[in-house]
Order: sequence, then C-alpha cells, then structure tokens
Amino acid sequence: MTFGFSSQRLKRLILLGYPLPQTTTLVFLGLVTLITVLSLAWLNGEPNITKFFNLLCNFQNNPPWWSEVPELSPKYLLLPTLIFSGIAAIIIKVSPQPQTWTRALIISINLAIILRYLLWRGITTLNLTHPVAGILSLGLFLAELLMLLLSSLQLYLSLKIKDNKSEVNPLAKDIIETRYTPSVDIFIPSYDEPEFIIKRTIIGCQALDYPHKKIYLLDDTRRPEIKKLAKTLGCQYITRVDNLYAKAGNLNHALMQTKGELIVVFDADFIPTKNFINRTIGFFQDSQIALVQTPQTYYNFDPIARNLGLENQLLPDEEQFYRQLELIKNSVGSTVCSGTSFVVRRSALESIGGFVTESICEDYFTGIQLTAKGYRLVYLNEKLSAGLAAENINAHLTQRERWGQGTLQAFFIKSNPLTIPGLTLVQRLAHLEGLASWFMFGLRIYLLIMPLIYAFFNILPVQASLDEWLYFFTPIYFFQMITFSWLNYHSRSFIFNEICSIQHCFQLGLMVFNTILNPFNQGFKVTPKGIIQDRYNWNHNLALPLIGFWILTALAVLKITILGTPEIDEINTESGISLGIIWGVYNLIIITLSILMTIDAPKPDHYDWFELRRVVQIQIQNQTLWGITTQVSEAGAEIDITTQYPLDFSTQQTIKLDWVEENLSLQGHIKTFDYKGDNLTLQVEFEAVSLSQYRQLIELLFCRPGQWKNQKVPGELRSLFLVFRALIKPRFLFDKKPKIKAMKVSQF
Repeated sequence: MTFGFSSQRLKRLILLGYPLPQTTTLVFLGLVTLITVLSLAWLNGEPNITKFFNLLCNFQNNPPWWSEVPELSPKYLLLPTLIFSGIAAIIIKVSPQPQTWTRALIISINLAIILRYLLWRGITTLNLTHPVAGILSLGLFLAELLMLLLSSLQLYLSLKIKDNKSEVNPLAKDIIETRYTPSVDIFIPSYDEPEFIIKRTIIGCQALDYPHKKIYLLDDTRRPEIKKLAKTLGCQYITRVDNLYAKAGNLNHALMQTKGELIVVFDADFIPTKNFINRTIGFFQDSQIALVQTPQTYYNFDPIARNLGLENQLLPDEEQFYRQLELIKNSVGSTVCSGTSFVVRRSALESIGGFVTESICEDYFTGIQLTAKGYRLVYLNEKLSAGLAAENINAHLTQRERWGQGTLQAFFIKSNPLTIPGLTLVQRLAHLEGLASWFMFGLRIYLLIMPLIYAFFNILPVQASLDEWLYFFTPIYFFQMITFSWLNYHSRSFIFNEICSIQHCFQLGLMVFNTILNPFNQGFKVTPKGIIQDRYNWNHNLALPLIGFWILTALAVLKITILGTPEIDEINTESGISLGIIWGVYNLIIITLSILMTIDAPKPDHYDWFELRRVVQIQIQNQTLWGITTQVSEAGAEIDITTQYPLDFSTQQTIKLDWVEENLSLQGHIKTFDYKGDNLTLQVEFEAVSLSQYRQLIELLFCRPGQWKNQKVPGELRSLFLVFRALIKPRFLFDKKPKIKAMKVSQF
C-alpha cells in the first residue's frame, strides 16, 4: 500500500469538490505543529532542548547590570516615568497638533522606550525554571513582542505623514471654472437596505454641485418598490439576474452598462455633501492617479458609545483609521480603498479587469491591483460624505468580522500585497501592518488568560518585582497613554482603545482562526440598516465569553488576596501590593465595561437627530412666534421659543414652520412641550412633507459642505472619569428611557 499523494489523486479530490488546504493554512499549521513538538520535547526532558533552556535560564538569573533596577531609594524608581512623561507633556503643549519635528521626536522617544522595555523583558524576566512555566512565559513575551513590533512599525511609517489638503483648492478651482469637466457616473450599490435610506442617498447625490453626472442605483435584490423609487426620483436603475460576486459583481455589471470617465461609489446609506465631486475629481487631471478615497464618517452614533451613554464623546474606531492610519498609508503610497465615498478612473479600473472578485473585500484589493499596475491612489482627508454606522453591537462586530475575513484573504489570493509584483518594500510594510493588526485580537485573549494561570496554577509568567515594573514598565505605559491620542489627532483615547480591543477580542480572534483554516467559508454579509428597538437588548452570545472571564478573573483576584500564592512573596513590596491583584483588577474593569457594551440601548426612531440651530417663524392659532431650532431630524424638530407666547399649548396642535435662512416651509403638529421657568421648548413632528420639501430637508441635514466636524475625544483623565461613571452608573440601570441625543454638526 502506498501513501503517496499522486497528481491523479489530487485531481480526483478537486473534481469531487473537496477543498484543498491553502499554502498559508499549511504554514500556519506547520508553525503550530513545530511549537507543539518543541514544547512536548521540553516537557519530556529531551536533552538538547532542556540544555538550551537551562542556559537561557542561567542567563536570566545573571543579567547584565544595565538591565537591572539601580540601587536607589524607592521614590526614585518613578524617575524615568516622570522624565519621559514630562517631555511628552511639554512637546504636546508646544505643538498641540503633530508637526514634522514634534512627531519625529515623540516617535523616537517612543521607539527608544519600547526597545528599553523589550530588552528588560527578554533578558531578565522570563520564568524558565521548569518547562510549563517556561512555555507560558515565552508565550507571553512573544505576544508582547509581536504587539510592540507592530506598534513600532506603525510609528516608523508615521515619520513622514503626507496630507493632500493643500493641493485641493487649486484643483477644485479648475472644476468650478469648468477647465476640467469629465463625465461622472455615480454608482449606489444596494442590497436590501430600507427604502427610506436609499431615498435620501439618491437625493443627496442629485444635490451634488456638478452638472456632468449620471446617477445609477444598482439594486441587487431586484425589488419592484426600489425600481419605482428610482423612477420617481429620476435616477437610473440597474439590476441583474443573480448576485454573483456580491458587491464586486454588482459594480462590475454596472461598469459594463455605463461609460462615464470617472466613477463615484457610495454605499446605499452614504450621503455626499454638495461639494464632493468638486473637491475630488480635480486630482484626475494627473493621468497617473487612478483613485481618490475620502473618509467615512457617520450621521448616527456608534453602538458602543450609545450603549455606554457616551454619545458625542466616544468616537467610532473608524475615526482613528481615517484621521491617522489612512494618512500614514497615503504617505507611503499604500492608500486603502474602503468601498464607499471614493472616485475611480474608468480606464484604470478596466485595465485591471474591473473590481476584484477574489475576496469579499473587493475595495481593498482593487486598490492594491491599481497600485501594482503603476497607478497612484490618493487619500483626501476631508469629510465629504456620511453614512450609517452599525446600529447595534452585534451588527458592529459582524461588520468587523467581514472586514477582517476579507482582509486576511490576502494570504490566499493573487492580490496579496506582500507578494504581488509592482509594490515597493515600504508599501508592502504598510499593508503588512494592516494585515498583522487582525492577529492582535487573539493575543489579547492570551493576555487575559495569564493572571488566571498565575492565580490558579501558581505559575508566574513574569519574574519581576514591583520595583522592576515601576522602573521599566510604567515609563512605556504612561508615555504611550499620553501620546496615543495626540498621534492619532485626538480621534481615539488610549483607555477606550484598550477597552474596545478586549470587547472585540473573542469574536475577532475566532474569526482570524477560522479564516486562516478556511478563508472562503463565509460569503459577503451585509450590515443590517434601519434597525429599531424600543427596549434594552442584551446580546448574550457576545457577553457570555466575557462573563466567563470576568468570573474567573474575580475568583483569581480573591484567591490571590486571601490565600496568596507561593510566588507572591517574591514580588510583593513592603505594603503587600501584589502585581497579580493589580493585573486582575485592571482586567476586571475592562471586562466589565466590555460586558456593558453588549447591552444595546433603545433606538425607537428610524431617524437620526442633529444639533442644528436655525431661526424659524412659527404660525399657530393665527399667532406668530419666533424660535431657534436646537435639534432637527427628517421627522421633526425641537425648538426653543424666543418671543412671548401668550398661548396655551397642547399636543397635536397644528403648526407651520418657516425656516428663514433656508427658504423652507413645513407643516407639523406639536408632539410635546416643556416649560422650564420662562423658557418654552416645543418638539414638533413634521407631516405631509412633499418631495420638494423633503429634498430641501435632506440637503439641510446632510449635504452642507463642511458640516461633518472632526471632533476631539476627551483627554485620558476625562476618559478615565467617563470609564468609572459608566461602571458606577450603567446606562441600562440608570437611564431606562434614554432621551434623544443629537449629533454635533457644524452650523454654517
């Protein structure tokens, strides 16, 4: 009998439909097997392996003098932390926004501190006294090493950030003055989104200040009501007989039926501001530019912010991507096409065979193919559109699972940015940083496990005293905490980044594992839109792993506190503070907040509200009043009355609103009213809104140039306060009927 794997047998398996393992999967399994074999050899006392680790252990026990804590008074152990933190604070004070020299200085110090920490960890802290402890200790060090190497790569790539904003004005002038007027096709790919969402997107596209455009709704669900909507609004309608290749197939099908020189793509929930085309297409006067990407921002609140009650304070994680990471990638020629709010040159797209269909992330790999072909991709860091963020935590994680799976499919397709011909080394490194970031979620799980190993199995993964932690660890922790938000242009705080990483780690860690083993097992999952819920909803499937870890961590902290461990005396200070307790309590706080994030707050309204102040004249009972809107949505407005009101108000009273600055009149009725001393606030619900009025309303709410602001997240101290407030007063207990919160927008 032969066990050879002949070519005939291989062909037979393919014909029978058996999936064959991918090269990357085999490499991954090979690494796991190698680590397992080495670990088992060490556990079984294999002489050569044991001798090697004994030598390492001896070296750990006799480290170089410079890797040890100097013999100083305990009060001086925090001196490195104070020095580095002080330098960071001074630089940030001098340069509130990163400049080339201040960024380079902060990054250089950061890299030096990372190197200092890694040398200490690798030379003096590994517990190699016996195989089990050694395997766990080396695993923890490897996890930290990979995370810090990824951080260092990102810092290195950040040294020369390029922003294209300075180029826009003269290019936009060419468009406005009609010196460059290419034909533009606007594609709105749709799959099962509610009609009201598609309607406002079409209206927003029709409001674009550019005459040479055609708008196409690409309906991949072939719904008669959507076809009727397109006809009513005067929009071209394209559909197809199947859904082959999902969104990429939909776009490619439309590509063959249209002929505009440039193609703009908006997801069905994304609404552009009126100047989107004028601000973007000027770049295409350079024949080498194939694609211009703009940021994604949102006109509703991120579910994590809503669930914690931190609307307008905690920003979506996409803000960090578009305000920092995409700028970094743009600076080295690795701009990521993110699937919506971009413009692409038709001829360039056709030269690579259309949108890439190998992966569910057609956008990302289309950009890679264009770059490899020799074209340039440009990122314009200017918010020119807004869409719907995932509306609950389950949809939020499902969306990220799709992004992660699609991105990691790079290892299994021809468009792999690490191997495709035509990219430079720096471009590949930029893409490697993005690919590797998905593996960090699995490492986060390992970090959660370590305190449990310490508590329940009496295995110390890090041999270090509290003095050593203060001298080597606190400088890197506090320096990164102070500079994190500054480096990402105040789009994300260090504390909330930590919390969200833990909240996501189980689902996304499992996604990474499944993708490496079976990269194409799941197709394109559309993020559900237009969700309404009138009560709190606990996502137990997301919460259960976190609850399990919370219980185990709490038991671990109690065990260490009450019973101690054999090693605990070695790492205690005179005050009896245990590093195991500190680590455990830190994890408990983060896990608790992560659990609270899984409880979706009510969202009883389809429509999102905006903080928009406009003067309105109010006609009611043959009386004229004046007021200022404080909140406005497609469905109604909240108005502060600014004149005398000698009337008795009641709900359902008919009311007419004349928006003085907008030349807009709307009918409605009073839904609620509230007297606060001499002040009166009305909440009005619109009714009988005509199509022309609705167009004006959509343009007011979504299409004003410059209306989407770059908000700043709170500083770390403020973030810490918000963390403890969310812990002490969970929203689902203290805010049973949440009031409407309006999104902040620019007023002009």
